[in-house]
Amino acid sequence: MRIFTVDSFTNKAFKGNPAAVCVLEEGLSDAKYIDIAQEMNLSETAFVYEENGRYRLRWFTPTQEVDLCGHATLATARILFEKFNVSTDVLEFNTRSGLLTVKKKGNQLEMDFPLGKTQAIEPEDALLETFLREKPLAIETNDDWCLVEVNHSDTVRNLSPKFELLLKHQKKKFIITAKSSDVEYDFISRVFVPDFGIDEDPVTGSAHCYLANYWRGKLSKNTLIGYQASKRGGMVACEVLNNDRVLLRGDCVVMSELLIEWNN
Repeated sequence: MRIFTVDSFTNKAFKGNPAAVCVLEEGLSDAKYIDIAQEMNLSETAFVYEENGRYRLRWFTPTQEVDLCGHATLATARILFEKFNVSTDVLEFNTRSGLLTVKKKGNQLEMDFPLGKTQAIEPEDALLETFLREKPLAIETNDDWCLVEVNHSDTVRNLSPKFELLLKHQKKKFIITAKSSDVEYDFISRVFVPDFGIDEDPVTGSAHCYLANYWRGKLSKNTLIGYQASKRGGMVACEVLNNDRVLLRGDCVVMSELLIEWNN
């Protein structure tokens, strides 16, 4: 077993979203995955091992397994390419969200993910209005996510979240977004998932599966640049394809490899 920490969706150390990557020779028990994720104490720890010519990839928060994680997938690919010198330019991962691929794209890595879809509902939500301190422009949801558009990017940047309010909401994963006032980006966002043990996720690849689809419709363009305006911050390049897939591109910085002195 080798464990690394990687800052994803950034080319600068101490920015982006940190993930742990645990490279295994074979799978472990779910209880052991949780133990390791709790020890790493990051928003996600990725566990990967070779399986039938591909890689098995799973993601865990400190409290539970998740179906999809972009920044930990990006981090895993960087580790396999740089530290394990895999011979292919395209990595294939078997995951709970189906087959995912990551390939080299210049200095960045490009992930092929399922496109996220939400449905518009009436933007009448007293709890979210209290949380935002303003009325949302739009709310879209699915079984897991609640995507909320607000009037100005300053609302996103300056929001001081009260997580106890979100814990009372029927939805559990929240994306707050706005059209960017900075011409460098098309939209900005922040992501809050307190029910999963992540008050604010620094940069969230899975959320950009939904953001890319949402802003594609609003801005009538298939290629977009998103900035996640957390304290650490990070940029995600998005390209919506015609097959219900989305390409997410970003860079990574490998921060450390840990010396393991405990038994599996």
